[in-house]
Amino acid sequence: MSQLTGFTPWPEQDAQRYRELGYWTGETLGAMLQRKAGEHPDRIAIVCGKRRWSYAELDAKADQLAAGFARLGIGAQDRVVVQLPNVAEFFSVCFGLFRLGALPVFALPAHRRAEISHFCRFADAKAYVIADLDGGFDYRTLAREVQAEVPTLRHVVVAGEAAEFTALADLHDTPIELAGPSAGGVAFLQLSGGSTGLPKLIPRTHDDYLYSVRASAEICGLDQDAVYLCALPVAHNFPLSSPGTLGVLHAGGRIVLARRPSPDEVFPLIGTEGVTITALVPPLAMVWLDSARQRRPELKTLKLLQVGGAKFGAEVACRVLPELGCRLQQVFGMAEGLVNYTRPEDSDELLHHTQGRAISPHDEVRVVDDEDRDLPDGELGHLLTRGPYTIRGYYLADEHNARAFTTDGYYRTGDLVRRLPSGHLTVEGRAKDQINRGGDKVAAEEVENHLLAHPAVHDAALVAMPDAYLGERSCAFIVTRGDPLRPVELMRFLRERGVAQYKIPDRIEFVTEFPKTGVGKVNKRALRERIAELIAATD
Repeated sequence: MSQLTGFTPWPEQDAQRYRELGYWTGETLGAMLQRKAGEHPDRIAIVCGKRRWSYAELDAKADQLAAGFARLGIGAQDRVVVQLPNVAEFFSVCFGLFRLGALPVFALPAHRRAEISHFCRFADAKAYVIADLDGGFDYRTLAREVQAEVPTLRHVVVAGEAAEFTALADLHDTPIELAGPSAGGVAFLQLSGGSTGLPKLIPRTHDDYLYSVRASAEICGLDQDAVYLCALPVAHNFPLSSPGTLGVLHAGGRIVLARRPSPDEVFPLIGTEGVTITALVPPLAMVWLDSARQRRPELKTLKLLQVGGAKFGAEVACRVLPELGCRLQQVFGMAEGLVNYTRPEDSDELLHHTQGRAISPHDEVRVVDDEDRDLPDGELGHLLTRGPYTIRGYYLADEHNARAFTTDGYYRTGDLVRRLPSGHLTVEGRAKDQINRGGDKVAAEEVENHLLAHPAVHDAALVAMPDAYLGERSCAFIVTRGDPLRPVELMRFLRERGVAQYKIPDRIEFVTEFPKTGVGKVNKRALRERIAELIAATD
């Protein structure tokens, strides 16, 4: 089968080396599930509310949906935008598409018209898979808006009441013979955290992703007794593969899905299902810590709490074991590839103050200065990486790839880090123009472009402001055209443009002009300092 247009492969000599090392085994994601279903068909794979799917049931549903999607005319390498909450259907849909060789494009429940229309248009998606309702939001209304903007989108498939669209339940057909994809081919497209414009698409192959999944499962000690609570959005790279739900399926364990991550919803699940491992972003971990004092007995089976997505402060990290009664594991990774973990044998100093070290002995990690010169351990610099599961290019993004990757294939992550002699990394911040809002990445340029569309806005600059709960929130500095404008009007304007709620500025400040750098650029550092001072003055 030919490789996907717009995909940058690893150099052949590197690919061959990864195969010889046993990292790339030639198994596809669909074949992995099939193998596990054969080994223990009756074991419970997924718990979703009152539903309990065995491995055999999940495997069968994947085969049936592969046939159903094929009936819609979806085939190998066709793109399908998948926007589902934490429901069992996420897995049957994705594995059905994997079996077919079609490529899921993983959208998040929080995305709205601006993002989804972009994904469907840019990826030339043939289908869009949604829930009917979730959290009070009707995704069918969103689908109508997207179809109006992207007339090439042929099918909308709905898990639940479909209205005028195709019901997912009606796609469970008699399984058919399928050629299946190549393990070296692209399996799906994930979303970048992106610091410029709308998210870019990240092509991950079966071979590279499954290596990351298997190695992560081993590092985290997963086995058939593992019970993983998926409380973060299931399509996020962190709960999907680090080791996440796919790591649990590889180990033969059980996934417990939670629609919301609040202690009131998940603490009872941990107790009744015997959850042993889960993953959170720092703000949620702090909420759990505050709630655990009165509800510690519900957490008695929890052995490992992973925290990632943003830096976890050492003063909070040290509370996990005494207050939650489980081990902490810090995780620092990216959908583009590189994942770092603290290890069980790490000292408290490493566990609380670092974000771990890389999965693989063949992860090549560099810390460099502004001129790409390697820095000694302990010096603050830009993180570059390449390896057996780090992409060599974004999908259909030649111009951006020339900036995001070095000529010899290192990915410029945009992170500022210090490396210890042990290989552990301490993340100090971002070089890219991006706000990390409790694990949700907000590209400043994207939001600024939306703000500039308002007729009363002359210029806009979005910066991070410190927040004790989320780590960072966003503040938009606005220069108006002279017309009076209220923050509530701008926020309503962004919502009407279909911008995801987490991207809407948390604070808006009106100014007459922006501070400038020596070369005339907006001095965002000065703006960040200004908003930090304003916050400090009101505390």
